[in-house]
Amino acid sequence: MSYASTELDSPWKDILELYFEAFVQFFFRQLHKLIDWSRGYEFMDKELQKVLKDAKTKQRFTDKLAKVWLLNGKTTVLYIHVEVQGQYDEDFAERMFIYNYRLFDRYNTSVVSHFR
Repeated sequence: MSYASTELDSPWKDILELYFEAFVQFFFRQLHKLIDWSRGYEFMDKELQKVLKDAKTKQRFTDKLAKVWLLNGKTTVLYIHVEVQGQYDEDFAERMFIYNYRLFDRYNTSVVSHFR
């Protein structure tokens, strides 16, 4: 990843942190209704780096890992990957599969992906 790419990721990460609940509400309406927002949420960026550091694909974009508490009392982990693309990337699906599998393997929980 180039320096310029890293510079562009920072504003996206800031936006995700500032507007996390609104982001989840917009992209995952059903999931948003299941989360106990009164308990807050916790970003787990250091944990995310541990999970993805040995991935075969070295290209990284804006990624966030957040722990949330559900209304039923359970804890779950949300992986958020934001990638703004101006052109087709033939490795995108493979990269997402690798990320999703590594997160599933580490946390033994469902991983939800959403593409727009």
